[in-house]
Amino acid sequence: QLIAQDKVAELLHNKYPDAHDVRTDKALYDYVLQLKNEHLRNAGQLSRVMFDSKLQVLRNALGTHTTHSRVQGLNLKAKKEIRIASLFKDTPPEFLRMIVVHELAHMKQREHDKAFYKLCMHMEPGYGQIEFDLRVYLSYRDAGGAALWPSAAG
Repeated sequence: QLIAQDKVAELLHNKYPDAHDVRTDKALYDYVLQLKNEHLRNAGQLSRVMFDSKLQVLRNALGTHTTHSRVQGLNLKAKKEIRIASLFKDTPPEFLRMIVVHELAHMKQREHDKAFYKLCMHMEPGYGQIEFDLRVYLSYRDAGGAALWPSAAG
């Protein structure tokens, strides 16, 4: 109903007026590492963090977390990787933090269960509301709405 009345853009832009400045994979890696070290020191190392333009945001995934295991001698080595949809380059810092927190939580909890969301809420106390606002924004974009925080670079 709000989308039909063109109120979504105004509401979201008033609530989240500014975009973040994390634009490169290196900046994203540093940002994710800072959050990981703050909240999940014992969760193992991340080998790769990147924006991914191939993720189908509106239909499928906002981000992915993968673990690649390989045998090295008698040991099993695991590499952990996080990919964040490129759409998040042009969002407010709260949306980026929410998706990063979500993917980091998967390092400890595989399933979307009560413990998973409790961990998300621990890392980002406003997680539930921000996730809802993000879903509203994605619905707005899916209905043909313009990007609300376009990057200065393009």
